[in-house]
Amino acid sequence: MSLIIQELRAEFNRHFSESQQPIIVRSPGRVNIIGEHTDYNEGFVLPAAIDKAAYLAIALRDDNQIKLVAKDLNESFTIATTDLKPVGDVSWPNYFLGSVAQFVKRGVQIKGFNAVLTSDVAMGAGLSSSAAVECATVFALNELLDTGLDRLTMVHMAQKAEHEFAGVMCGIMDQFASMMGKKDHVIRLDCRSLAYEYEPFALGNIKILLLNTNVKHSLASSEYNTRRRECETAVEWVRAHQPGIQSLRDVTLDMLNEYVAPRDAGIDQRARYVIEENTRLLEGCSDLQKGDIQSLGKKMFGSHHGLSKMYHVSCKELDWLVDQARNHEAVLGARMMGGGFGGCTINLIHEDAIQPLIETLQPAYEAATGLSLTYYIATIENGTEIVKP
Repeated sequence: MSLIIQELRAEFNRHFSESQQPIIVRSPGRVNIIGEHTDYNEGFVLPAAIDKAAYLAIALRDDNQIKLVAKDLNESFTIATTDLKPVGDVSWPNYFLGSVAQFVKRGVQIKGFNAVLTSDVAMGAGLSSSAAVECATVFALNELLDTGLDRLTMVHMAQKAEHEFAGVMCGIMDQFASMMGKKDHVIRLDCRSLAYEYEPFALGNIKILLLNTNVKHSLASSEYNTRRRECETAVEWVRAHQPGIQSLRDVTLDMLNEYVAPRDAGIDQRARYVIEENTRLLEGCSDLQKGDIQSLGKKMFGSHHGLSKMYHVSCKELDWLVDQARNHEAVLGARMMGGGFGGCTINLIHEDAIQPLIETLQPAYEAATGLSLTYYIATIENGTEIVKP
């Protein structure tokens, strides 16, 4: 049994009855190789579940009280099942409560429960810690309440929890990757149809290195929702002339040139980035199938340029890290990952170059930004699952 599971069980016993035997659910964070801000525009993404995860120990109660403990924050929260609503003074309980609310909407008779959460997914790092908690909660309650939901239904419920209780109108990617991940594979996901394919991603001595800017971001208070509205505006302008248009998935660059660019340069740039990113992703999947990681890496650099200069969701710290990676021969590709405005860059790098790169970057990054640079070497693992005793 891993140390994180031992400590989680001990924390559960400390707060609740030792006679209770909780189930433990592991729900991973995710990386996304390429395809950012395309999911809510009905485009394509290429995510994978990783070895960093949220771990939830949970057991049903005999009353209607929901008692939550966030081990890493040393915080607790209690609410009745009859009083489910978003809370404003702290954010983390909303990921649980929004998930519980989805069962209520389905007419499921909800019971109270005790739950302890711990995680090694860094909050604010762009690894989707919130989706990991939502998926863990939905998966655990499905098991405990014997509701028999399939994984795709649980993905949608976890996404709705984020929309309705966290206030972030996220696309489907984060929850899909967390719930549906497969070891040593990335998921090529069509966010319109939810058709998906697993693409092998075992690259030998090439590893996924995540460099954390340690710039914290909150998507709800950032411009995430603004970007979504800008994309919807571009679609509306095109649809006025092309009635069959449903999303940016249907828009061509020629349509942007004719109907959007003359009206607003900023909105044109947002939409143009999304259309170009979808093309990069599909071509990147072909690179992956051919084993051409060099070409995939170049597309990752192209993705970052678009996110920074066209979609305007990067920051100076992310740009600094990608610039350093671009000038390092052992790095095949790099870009910012996640919603933006902070978090991590994802880098494809030769394994033997990781330590020398970190030793060079850490002091240089601190000198340039005043912040510490932390890192993770991510491996691709299975999606949400019960941890066997």
